Amino acid sequence: PSSDCVVAEQLCLSDSTCNATYRTLENCALAKTRLLSLDHDSRVRCLNAELDLGNSSLLHCKCHRRMKRQEHCLRIFWTVHSSMTDGYFNLETSPYENPANEEHWKTDYNKLAALVSGKNCSQLAGDATNPCLKATHVCNLSKKCFRLRTDYASICTKGAGSEDVCDRRKCHRGLRNFFEKVPEDFTKRILFCPCQDEFCGERRRKTIVPDCSFQSNTKPNCLWLLDSCLEDHICKSRLADFQQNCQPVDMSPDGCSLHNRAACLQAYMGMIGTPMTPNFVSNSSVEVSLWCTCENSGNQKEKCDQILGMFESNKCL
Repeated sequence: PSSDCVVAEQLCLSDSTCNATYRTLENCALAKTRLLSLDHDSRVRCLNAELDLGNSSLLHCKCHRRMKRQEHCLRIFWTVHSSMTDGYFNLETSPYENPANEEHWKTDYNKLAALVSGKNCSQLAGDATNPCLKATHVCNLSKKCFRLRTDYASICTKGAGSEDVCDRRKCHRGLRNFFEKVPEDFTKRILFCPCQDEFCGERRRKTIVPDCSFQSNTKPNCLWLLDSCLEDHICKSRLADFQQNCQPVDMSPDGCSLHNRAACLQAYMGMIGTPMTPNFVSNSSVEVSLWCTCENSGNQKEKCDQILGMFESNKCL
């Protein structure tokens, strides 16, 4: 069976029985996105349709973060798994495959810079005291990294200092482009550069242009942020991926259920450029958070705190 949901969908649609079952699931998923409450018979029909897929490749298909038809692939995944989206902590399975490997994340920085520039690294020597500045210079040595970083920076700073506000949706799309299309050897070092002083920390915090992509004049409720995320196939998928790979476990020595910190950091990077974009909260620490509050959450305060806690007090992350 194909592991690619786009290919799996084509195979299913060519089979009359699978086609009929899949069309039923499409109607079920559509009802959920429109927040229509299904009666008992309709819920049973939806669950039966999901079970009827049996060993179909659709039931086990996955998507790739860097694939061309990613949104289409994710729509297929959530159509087949629509029963999983009843609540935040039911997003247990990531639509993405191949989590990051720890070894893959270990790269010699100077060697990388030399390979990219094709010359020695003397121009980076002055950046030793500011690893975040050095990471930016290494990015600039790659045409692709430089171009896509410049693209999102220009989109996300439009309107700065004037009455115009930047287009957050476009800003987020630019950020996703950068983190999806530029090799992680560059992106992870720009985002996670180690700092010893606040000047460096400020540069790290502003990697994603917080005034546009992260913070607004007032903090929205985290439950509203979650609702916005669940309405978006990419954000919902990244959240499922984050929850799976950054699931904290108190009894574990590293605080991580999957014991793969690289996969957790990769999942965290995937959240950037979504309605639930996280960021560093200050120039002097590595604490991260969502830009939201749990004040006035009523009887859903506990759920709200859990959402915020996944970022603020997650030992795995």
